[in-house]
Amino acid sequence: MVTGIYLSKNILNTIIRLKEDSMKPALAFRQPHYPSSWQALPNGEVIKKAIEQELAPWWQKFFGYHLIKLGALSSEIEIPDCTINHQVSLSSKNSVANVVGDIDDLPLQEHSVDVCLLSHALEFSLDPHHVVREANRVLIPNGYLVLTGFNPLSLVGLNRLLPYRRSKTPWNEHFFSPMRIKDWLHLMGFEILADQRCLHSSLTGKLSTNSLEQRWHKFAKNYLPALGSVYVIVAKKRVLPLTPIKPKWQIRSGFRPVKVPSLSTPRELADNKKSIRRNNYPQGQ
Repeated sequence: MVTGIYLSKNILNTIIRLKEDSMKPALAFRQPHYPSSWQALPNGEVIKKAIEQELAPWWQKFFGYHLIKLGALSSEIEIPDCTINHQVSLSSKNSVANVVGDIDDLPLQEHSVDVCLLSHALEFSLDPHHVVREANRVLIPNGYLVLTGFNPLSLVGLNRLLPYRRSKTPWNEHFFSPMRIKDWLHLMGFEILADQRCLHSSLTGKLSTNSLEQRWHKFAKNYLPALGSVYVIVAKKRVLPLTPIKPKWQIRSGFRPVKVPSLSTPRELADNKKSIRRNNYPQGQ
């Protein structure tokens, strides 16, 4: 019984530490090391394929003229069967990108993009909140924003508590919880269409395909969906149109005397008028 209480206390302390770590200020105090490709991350190709599988049903639902992939990792995401033909990649490091630029200072006009993809870009940004604001700026009304990242409340997040993991990528960067990302989006007027999880694994070693691990993935996906190591959020930008209303009031052409209401009764007013007449016109004149 004592051992059970001790384990429960350690689990509770671990959850509290993970939650406190995910709620740290978003602004980084040092320049993050942004990976140039998925191969720079542990099991990067596995993460990339899992994200492509989660987003495959969504690409057919998007429509418009322009789709932009922000960041080196987003540039390598394959988008098959998409109705948007013009797809542009923007990055400062990846040679695959069509446009060279910074994701926190986009060289794009306001309201010029229909769909924006940010795949694992917030963890490696100096000011992630500003990156989301820039994506919001270039999106048209009713445009779509797709975000992916590491879930701190998962097996990947647990590895950040290990001292020998904190110095390695990506555990040396800041993980943001999906709830915090959705709060940012709600404040900017986005509607959350989907919040999905995938890869219930620590992603530290080589992922095996044995039956035991397959059973664990199936069990976690059905009964522990919120503990997935990677989150995928799809949001839609909502802008309420303002309809001008013609004012009903009118400006008067000139000033008019204001009638002051009297506190006297009608009978008192009649008596006052009679007395005024008697004083002005005495009898016999």
